[in-house]
Amino acid sequence: MKNNRFFRLAFDQATRLAGKPARITRLLVELTIKISRVDWSPAGRVNLKNQVLLAGRLIKANLTGTYRVKSARLLIGLVAACIYFINPFDLVPDVVIGVGLADDMTVLAWVLNMAAAELQEFEKWERQQVTASVSL
Repeated sequence: MKNNRFFRLAFDQATRLAGKPARITRLLVELTIKISRVDWSPAGRVNLKNQVLLAGRLIKANLTGTYRVKSARLLIGLVAACIYFINPFDLVPDVVIGVGLADDMTVLAWVLNMAAAELQEFEKWERQQVTASVSL
């Protein structure tokens, strides 16, 4: 992905968003809207959708201070993947029928794979929060 000029632009934009919670919150809203418009039915995409939603919750929890991501670079990478996914004009524009989302899915899968350990820890933390609130 280092050679993907569009992801590099998204990464730079994500870096500039650091410390701007309102802008990142707006990005998360746009992410939710785009997720709802994508056909996630092909094999393997449902898991990817769940991981993207998990990443969105992780970003939000980090913003609100309820959870701290261990690596700022990893957090910026997740935000960059969200920007890349939302932006309709990237390596393969989304309007290209049949393949327009292929590059988006590839970037998402790559970044989510790099963030797998953090996402697993966050998911475990989320489950603990639900358990704690139920036991109260």
